[in-house]
Amino acid sequence: MRQRSLIAVTAALAAGALTLTACGSRDSGGKGSDSKGGTTVVIGVDAPLTGDLTAIGLGIRNSVDLAVKQANKLKIVDGVTFKMQALDDQAQPSSGQQNASKLVSNADVYGVVGPLNSSVAQSMQKVFDDAKLVEVSPANTNPTLTQGNDWQKSKVRGYKSYFRTATTDAIQGPFAAQYVYNKAKKKKVFVIDDKKTYGAGLASTFSEEFKKLGGTIVGTEHINPDTKDYSAVATKVKNSGADIVYYGGEYPQAGPLSKQIKAAGSKVPLVGGDAVYDPTYIKLAGPASNGDLVTSVGAPLDQLPSAKEFLANYKAGGYSEEYGAYGGYAYDSAWSIIQAVKKVVDDNSGKLPSDARAKITAAVQNVSFDGVTGKVSFDEYGDTTNKQLTVYSVTNGAWKTVESGTYNGG
Repeated sequence: MRQRSLIAVTAALAAGALTLTACGSRDSGGKGSDSKGGTTVVIGVDAPLTGDLTAIGLGIRNSVDLAVKQANKLKIVDGVTFKMQALDDQAQPSSGQQNASKLVSNADVYGVVGPLNSSVAQSMQKVFDDAKLVEVSPANTNPTLTQGNDWQKSKVRGYKSYFRTATTDAIQGPFAAQYVYNKAKKKKVFVIDDKKTYGAGLASTFSEEFKKLGGTIVGTEHINPDTKDYSAVATKVKNSGADIVYYGGEYPQAGPLSKQIKAAGSKVPLVGGDAVYDPTYIKLAGPASNGDLVTSVGAPLDQLPSAKEFLANYKAGGYSEEYGAYGGYAYDSAWSIIQAVKKVVDDNSGKLPSDARAKITAAVQNVSFDGVTGKVSFDEYGDTTNKQLTVYSVTNGAWKTVESGTYNGG
């Protein structure tokens, strides 16, 4: 998942990152703090814990908390006690960058799970990379984060400390286009995005594939995500003759947008990406959401045998919030860090090497295990090797699985 135009924002934030991390950009020294004679390893979490995207952010935090507790309960790494430090980025790049600096400055932090938003990730990558501190996102889907700004022509990995367990919009956008054109039989689309890194990128990859298949883009529009009045764009959709709307953005805006498009008299489905796949979307859109579609990363957890234990443990954990669209991926992100710590720790003493952060980052590159969401491993760019995606539809006021698969065409 997620946000804003790349080059200008990234350049400004990266410049600021040099100043912000001056006090903590070195390797942590690998000692860890003593915990009852052992070593404490803190896994940081960065996610929106307040604001519009709280429902997803808290699911990420809780799932990492569960992974940490399970690792301690099962004594996955002898002599090591895992802890969690969760910080709220409010889905804002500036807050994410500040959080990255805080996590780097804590010598006990040896890995970070997050963030949710791609624009926030852009502000954090250099901070973590300078500190050799591994970052594993359960939700970022913008291809540029791992493959560079010119990824469609020449893939270049910019930051070796950055990984993700969610597949990218290079696959998600075309996957959605193939479903809409071939299965839903929709040939005329009106494309809308929120101008953020995630939304604009997803809309672009969808549009490119949709046109390639023979579909027609009858209109395009950008919305301001800070407003909730989309009546003007709703009228444009109605007048365009579109038989479907594709929205690149997140559920807080997608819900009201769908509702207002229907109210304007255009009874066509809205299709979105993984950032729309949340129960809150249905609440915001109301009955107008019936028939709307989304794609989301992976397969539904309740249909994966590999997720049964996670689901049972999450329920037993008593968390008051749902694990959400990225709970399984957050758990697997944390577990990849835990597995990397296990690879570098001294088996006899539970002590970490002096260059622990760098060694843990290198170890994450080579982790391979059966996770909640399936096989967890990373390719040469830090992207997940799991390319599974699922289409969901709103049916009788709830998300219903339509089909799972992956983009066919490469």
